[in-house]
Amino acid sequence: MITAPELRTSSGAGDLHPSASVLEADRFAFGRNWLRFLTVLDDERIRRAEMSLLSMLKERTLEGRRFLDIGSGSGLFSLAARRLGAHVHSFDLDRECVRCALELRRRYFPADVNWRIEQGSALDREYLTSLGKFDVVYSWGVLHHTGKMYDALENAILPTAPLGKLFIAIYNDLGTRTERWRVIKRTYNRLPHALRPVFTAIAAAPNEARAFAGACLRGEALSHLRSWTAVGERGMSHWRDIVDWVGGYPYEAATPEAIFDFYERRGFRLVTLKCGGVGLGCNEFVFVREAD
Repeated sequence: MITAPELRTSSGAGDLHPSASVLEADRFAFGRNWLRFLTVLDDERIRRAEMSLLSMLKERTLEGRRFLDIGSGSGLFSLAARRLGAHVHSFDLDRECVRCALELRRRYFPADVNWRIEQGSALDREYLTSLGKFDVVYSWGVLHHTGKMYDALENAILPTAPLGKLFIAIYNDLGTRTERWRVIKRTYNRLPHALRPVFTAIAAAPNEARAFAGACLRGEALSHLRSWTAVGERGMSHWRDIVDWVGGYPYEAATPEAIFDFYERRGFRLVTLKCGGVGLGCNEFVFVREAD
């Protein structure tokens, strides 16, 4: 059973950051989506998350490392890092996401002093500075949902230790297609809750139809249908990913070059890049912070 969390919060963490440019009413409730995901979370999904984490970080283990999960969402990757031996600090702006992480800790690491969970904002510089330095700072698909993406990208530097790794994933900027989806996402969050599943299905239908047609042409129609119930590469479920995508607002994006240039100018060296064929999805980056 998931209970209401008792936790320290960063200043203003329970509200939209004062400098954000969107109304709270338009913000997608990521936590409600991920609470439902926890009902289907199993060992295979956790194992996939662990494998993808180690692959991108180019590590064999996280034993003894300090791992910060900025915007922990479902809590899956905090759990993966903890199982890989890291000392984990998870935080999220969304209280329901905090509940997700607390529930996973209750299930797998009850009363664990090496997994700390709080409510906090990626836009709160004072809070991030207070956390100290981490060997791995992880923020997958989060910073583009803050309403002030480049401020959040800057803030992610604060807790990254010298020679530490920064692993982020940011939506790919495709110009007018990106702008069209910004309108779709804002519309979703202004609809009554009862209409949102139907709107999600309609919004996702063109992409899903193209994907299915392509699978049919390759003779892989059955495999594509099975993908709806199969475990994804990062351990996520297909439908929850779709809801997260259609509803995910605020919504910003950047080209791979923009992210590379942003961090290179700030003393970071790119060690892993995953950006081919992602469309409007996330480009993934792992940077190493050069020694001060």
